[in-house]
Amino acid sequence: MRDRPADGSGPTDSTATGADSAGDEAGTGAAGIDGAGADAAGGARAGRRWGGRSWGGWRAEGGRVLEVTALVGLAVTQPLLDVLGRSPDFFLFHRADRGEILLLVALVAIVPTVALGLLGLLSGLAGRLTRAATHTLLVGLLVGALAVQVGRHVTPLRGVPLLLVAAVAGAVAALAHRRWRAPGRVLRVAAVGPLIFVGLFLFASPTGPVVLPRGDGGAAGTAIGDLHPPVVMLVLDELPLVSLLDADGGIDAARYPHFAELAAGSTWYRNSTGVSGWTPYALPAMLTGRYPAQPYAPHYSHYPDNLFTAFGGLYDIRAEESITRLCPPSRCEQPVTPEQGIGVLVRETGRLARQITAPHESRIDPEDSYRERTAEEAGIDAAEPVPSDPKFRWDSLNVNQPARFTSFLNGLTPSNRPTLHFLHLLMPHSPWAYLPSGARYEAPEDFPYEGRGWVDLARQRHLAQLGYTDRLIGETIRTLRASGLWDRALVVVTADHGVSFTEGVQGRGEDAIRAAPEQVAWVPTFVRTPGQRTGRVDDRNWEHVDLLPTIADEAAIRLPWRVEGRSARQAPRTDPGKVFYDRPSQPMPIRGGVPAAMPSPPPHPLVGTTVGDAPPGGTAVVGGQDAFRAVDPDDGRLPGMIWGTVPDRVADGTSLAVAVNGVVGAVVPVVSPDPGGRRFAALLADDRLFHPGANRLDLYLVDAAGDLRRLAVT
Repeated sequence: MRDRPADGSGPTDSTATGADSAGDEAGTGAAGIDGAGADAAGGARAGRRWGGRSWGGWRAEGGRVLEVTALVGLAVTQPLLDVLGRSPDFFLFHRADRGEILLLVALVAIVPTVALGLLGLLSGLAGRLTRAATHTLLVGLLVGALAVQVGRHVTPLRGVPLLLVAAVAGAVAALAHRRWRAPGRVLRVAAVGPLIFVGLFLFASPTGPVVLPRGDGGAAGTAIGDLHPPVVMLVLDELPLVSLLDADGGIDAARYPHFAELAAGSTWYRNSTGVSGWTPYALPAMLTGRYPAQPYAPHYSHYPDNLFTAFGGLYDIRAEESITRLCPPSRCEQPVTPEQGIGVLVRETGRLARQITAPHESRIDPEDSYRERTAEEAGIDAAEPVPSDPKFRWDSLNVNQPARFTSFLNGLTPSNRPTLHFLHLLMPHSPWAYLPSGARYEAPEDFPYEGRGWVDLARQRHLAQLGYTDRLIGETIRTLRASGLWDRALVVVTADHGVSFTEGVQGRGEDAIRAAPEQVAWVPTFVRTPGQRTGRVDDRNWEHVDLLPTIADEAAIRLPWRVEGRSARQAPRTDPGKVFYDRPSQPMPIRGGVPAAMPSPPPHPLVGTTVGDAPPGGTAVVGGQDAFRAVDPDDGRLPGMIWGTVPDRVADGTSLAVAVNGVVGAVVPVVSPDPGGRRFAALLADDRLFHPGANRLDLYLVDAAGDLRRLAVT
């Protein structure tokens, strides 16, 4: 009987002892029939042995390492470098330099292989059979991990069913690898894969130019007059226009007084739409005046002609970019921030690896993890505090300002030379972590973004963070007034794109664009010209490729390249149609005019009421309780979010009232069970619910008649 040995060294007789025996037999051959031949063969074997192992044994060990290398490359290296290669903004946001990116690539390509290779070698200390079994197990596990990823893309299976199918695939692969030589041979050839994946990352992916920049920006624009006002430009992120509107189609001044103040002193292009739902495409279009044509990195190597290069010959540039690097070193120096460091890159890459290998649905977008560091975290001086505001307590919470925003404010000072002040701020973009007051709160990262209850919660958190963003707008206006720039400068405030909170089509992808364009495409755009005294509304068909030509006209600069946008000083478009890009070079037509405000459900009648004793109704497991035991409202943090699980007997949709210190702060539904259990989560956005020291948290089930049953919190 002939069979493939467990160590994968090739076919041998069923009585052979393994790779060493096979190698020894091959070395002996026919010469072993007489004494002289035996002596010669013995000397040859001795010469081929090193460290107690024959050349055949080391060759077999090398084959195993090559097989592991191939499988790790397919299951880990390729998917990670593919995501990172298509996400240059990941490295730009974290201010990674060339050395850090190359080190991360080396870690992704080498460390998992080395770790598993060492595991195999160490298992050999326990004997040849243990080594063979370990290698077979590694093959099965790696094929199973690969099967999870393939299954998630080509089948509807998720969760436990997908894991079971992947386990079967891994077991079959391990059995085939043990029995036949062909799988091992194929894997050894495929071991060259990681080198190919690294090469594609460096030379063919959108991230390549970030590692190996080409060029240093385009030509400067030409001055066409003597009046070149200061330019102050603030680009917000993931802000749908509909989130700001009231029932009459104006800015909701009660909720967003500073956006209303901005609109009252500028021209509001109310029919303004972004160009793409993805910042790496949207922002370059805004700053070049051209629609997205290629899946390029948002980097000056790919976009040499942009706002910064056009203005750089005449203007000083003070740019605070976040996930782009459009301003070349010849025009401006990007600030060094604490986001730099290989540790941050490794941590976030590990998070991406968990997403990639998970058996459940996960929209893998590194941008979802981008969080603006606070001024306090970045170790820079906070902006000058304003007088005490009982609603927002801005004087106490100014340390919560994002570091980039603080630097931007500190730079808003008059200058003898025309200056362009630019800030792209990731607000109110997720992850959502701010209450309207500016206080931060903690929340789990695994909250679903789909299903009844969860979409409503996501929108509530978005609106709360928008309330905080309104305070940042107020700080900007206050600083501009104090410096005199409010009347002298061209002030532009807009957002790159919106986001859908429509159940079933959440997010910014193609489905969301088609089903809810009013939430994804329409964005607020305010332009205040120097000396403008009154606000006005302009409902022309504005697309964000119009932004740069408008700014250039107002700043009296002729752009040295052809733009596809139209300056606001020109006649409006006559065609009401618009285009939006989920992918470059693939315009999607969208139609419609100025959207109406999204209706918000009326507050539950129990919210704000005081509750007393209630009969018991069971128990609930609640996370984050420790934060209620020692609240300090002035330290910048509040327990503004609670979450947990209730027993399975509680029906889907049952209302759950959350009370803090005896006052109901939120009423939320119990949602359908998911892998996290029968969960609930509630946002407590009103700071007045909390007081310094220990705070009491109570939960109540609410029946159809409005009666309460208290849940014991564990």
